Amino acid sequence: MILYHGSNIKVDKPKIMPPKRMLDFGRGFYLTSDLEQAKRWAARTEKIRNDGKATVSIFNIDSDCINSLNILRFESADRQWLRFVSQNRMSMNFDENNTFDIIIGPVADDQVIRTVNQYMKGYFSEDIAVQLLLPQRFKDQYAFKTEKALNTLIFLEEMTL
Repeated sequence: MILYHGSNIKVDKPKIMPPKRMLDFGRGFYLTSDLEQAKRWAARTEKIRNDGKATVSIFNIDSDCINSLNILRFESADRQWLRFVSQNRMSMNFDENNTFDIIIGPVADDQVIRTVNQYMKGYFSEDIAVQLLLPQRFKDQYAFKTEKALNTLIFLEEMTL
């Protein structure tokens, strides 16, 4: 499987960096299977950091190793996904004690995060938030959370935008 990481630099040796902000699945190295999503992440990172050049790093996953990993997969933006993302977005330390090597699921992009934020502030009930999320067309994200998971990634090439 091919995965993409968008940044302002080439990333051929991924690392799990300390979080600078609260992310959907907590601390990790984030990738997507959608090239266009990775390009948007790269352009956004270049703009935010005002440094480097928007770059997509392209990886393959070592399929022989992936079966040995503990993976949490959210198939949709359902109640469990909403609770998990909300908890991660409220605390940088929420997922410190989980045992997952990789977390896979929908990404809370700019449109989706509005609904999540309204839910977190108590303006929407969980039922209403999930109803609003269901019709959304989500891109995916893969959060590699451990060194064991990172070791399954094989760098292929970079694409400078």
